[in-house]
Amino acid sequence: MDRVPRFQLRLDRGHWHPAGERTLDRACGSLACGRHTKPVKYKLLALDLDGTLLDPYGKLTHAVREAVASARRRGLEVVLCTGRRYRTTLPLLSELGLEGCVVVNNGALVKQIATGRTLHSHFLQPDLYPDALGFLRPQGPPLLYVDTYEQGFDVLTDAIGDAHEYQLEYLHDHSEHIRQVEDLASERRNDVIMLSTMGDVETLTQLRAEARKRFGERIGTHLIQNKNYRGHILELFSPHSGKWAGLTFVAQQLGIEATEIAAIGDDWNDEEILRRAGLGIAMGNAVFEVQAAADQVVRSNAEGGAAEAIERVLLAL
Repeated sequence: MDRVPRFQLRLDRGHWHPAGERTLDRACGSLACGRHTKPVKYKLLALDLDGTLLDPYGKLTHAVREAVASARRRGLEVVLCTGRRYRTTLPLLSELGLEGCVVVNNGALVKQIATGRTLHSHFLQPDLYPDALGFLRPQGPPLLYVDTYEQGFDVLTDAIGDAHEYQLEYLHDHSEHIRQVEDLASERRNDVIMLSTMGDVETLTQLRAEARKRFGERIGTHLIQNKNYRGHILELFSPHSGKWAGLTFVAQQLGIEATEIAAIGDDWNDEEILRRAGLGIAMGNAVFEVQAAADQVVRSNAEGGAAEAIERVLLAL
């Protein structure tokens, strides 16, 4: 069903007007440079993965793969915007045949798909790391996400035996790319993507409220449902991060304005891109507040909602 249009939100939508002829860093895509003789309503399609493109079993259905292929054939630049790491996003990028760049780690990183090169980043401010680590420590050993794909690992942690049972499942399944260190407090790095911890929603909701009170605007927070494991995830990261920040970088490189972006998502970390894109479509399985931020709502990811949403975008071209 269609939602009531967000007229009040459209008044302050961002626009980018690069001076002179536009140029394109080919690392971020393949749209033609220069000015378009015939306006195209939407030029970039931003897609979330878990809870959106992927069904409840974490798979890409045939209908979704075909819908993405149709979008590419119609000339849309398709960009995945996910909370996943680059490493765990790669198989899905390959399955969809996508090129150019990808927004990962909830917008903290924009990566070149072919090489893994980091094109854009928002890391946690180094001087905030000790306080953030100490804040999460009582919940168990935090997970420290770092930009180290080329080194063969993505996450650092310590004292694994003290981790919450939900987090232990994650650590077991991803042990190949998780490095255990003696003490996270001794890890003084300038490439910290985020700190996170897993647990039940009640505990993490209270912890998030305490984090907001303690850090204010110095640190951003996400509390999201863990789509692939039990429980929820609380994330602490740079306040300048976010899927919209990463998507903005990609769009600027391609000479695309905010009104020329169509976005599809389902969770709290998608709310901003749905609200600020030219067209925001929420999945039927999205929480109410995310649905309210969107222009339209489609069926759930168990009912082919992503393919339906992409078809709606194509009909609007």
